[in-house]
Amino acid sequence: MQMRVLGKNGLTVSALGLGCMRMSFGDTPTDKQEMIDFLHAAVDRGVTFFDTAEVYGPFTNEELVGEALAPFKGKVVIATKFGFKHDPVTGPHPTVGLDSRPEQIKRVAEASLKRLRVEAIDLFYQHRPDPHVPMEDVAGAVQDLIREGKVKHFGLSEANAEQIRRAHAVQPVTALQSEYSIWWRAIEENGVLATCEELGIGLVPYSPLGRGYLTGKIDENTTFAPNDIRSRNPRFTQEAIRANRVVVELLERIGAEKGATPAQIALAWLLAQKPWIAPIPGSRKLERLDENNGAINVELTTADLSAIQTVMAQIKVVGDRY
Repeated sequence: MQMRVLGKNGLTVSALGLGCMRMSFGDTPTDKQEMIDFLHAAVDRGVTFFDTAEVYGPFTNEELVGEALAPFKGKVVIATKFGFKHDPVTGPHPTVGLDSRPEQIKRVAEASLKRLRVEAIDLFYQHRPDPHVPMEDVAGAVQDLIREGKVKHFGLSEANAEQIRRAHAVQPVTALQSEYSIWWRAIEENGVLATCEELGIGLVPYSPLGRGYLTGKIDENTTFAPNDIRSRNPRFTQEAIRANRVVVELLERIGAEKGATPAQIALAWLLAQKPWIAPIPGSRKLERLDENNGAINVELTTADLSAIQTVMAQIKVVGDRY
């Protein structure tokens, strides 16, 4: 496994991380011990970068990750997130709303430390910008946690260029997590990618495989369980799946030339964009994990990248991402 550095303070992670959300949230239920074994296998394969959040479950995903990775303390990087309000009964959930007040950030940090079984959170993201809390206050709260030794690195998720700059001016941002893939490239156009490069901030793309669509294994006959977030996603209606098949065909065509799968081409494309990009594909099966990790060995030439750029510029992807 290759390694990459996020930010200017030396946070070194595996070039491909692992999104852990679906191991206990947003998809069909899983067996806890199977997921613990899976996480151990990921470490054995060289993955050192694991992504979770308070809101996943809520709480259960952090607990799973904390239990599974406890034997590897100091050898892996665990990222988690704050930023959602807490319902008195169910806990935090996106539908309840946002809450990045400094006192809330610090309360979440204390709880996450316990669930993750660590002395310090490696990378603490604001899950979504809160319009009611200035970015300076958010950055200041995390700065306090860093000074107290409870957090090592500050991150943002889905922030715009102005928000990134305002936060970074108070406490250097190590990484930005945003959706980025061959079929969702808004950060190239809205100044976010350029801002990260200018300020020396690493990028952690989530949904790098388009929530599974770019693997080529989903077609218009695919059905999703009610608890699968794709069952409510506009890009996963039968019409959108059929219309967007042209993107998969492009990946398949290049993959045939490289001896690679569509998923590997999609991940290799991301890795080729910048040396400070570390995608976090989500996976729950060893064969998928091994397939994804194989993207490290796929080399896309300048001509390949140019051809992808030309074709994608002519494709209109159907369906909003949310």
